[in-house]
Amino acid sequence: QVQLVESGGGLVQPGGSLKLSCAASGFTLADYAIGWFRQAPGKGREKVSCSSSDGSLDYADSVKGRFTISRDNAKNTVYLQMNSLKPEDTGIYYCAKRYFCASPPSLDWGQGTQVTVSS
Repeated sequence: QVQLVESGGGLVQPGGSLKLSCAASGFTLADYAIGWFRQAPGKGREKVSCSSSDGSLDYADSVKGRFTISRDNAKNTVYLQMNSLKPEDTGIYYCAKRYFCASPPSLDWGQGTQVTVSS
């Protein structure tokens, strides 16, 4: 059974950092792309970053230079290091499994972890 479990969210002040984790099980992580998405209150879900199975990475313009995605296939985990956080980064962060970063659909989703950036 495929499972994706996010953790690491919380409340942080503007300018602070958080590191999110996406623990995967039930499939071979190395064979799939994993994307991080977020949904702010009252807005649609947007893709923040993605790590493909061939090692390529992509980022939304709004997070370039501040967020870093990485994966450890041996630990079946994908990470999202978030630095210089801004209030507009607030939202529920989800990880999702895809065949390719550039192409929906997302096959499976985690339950999400809340990130709140506020003073």
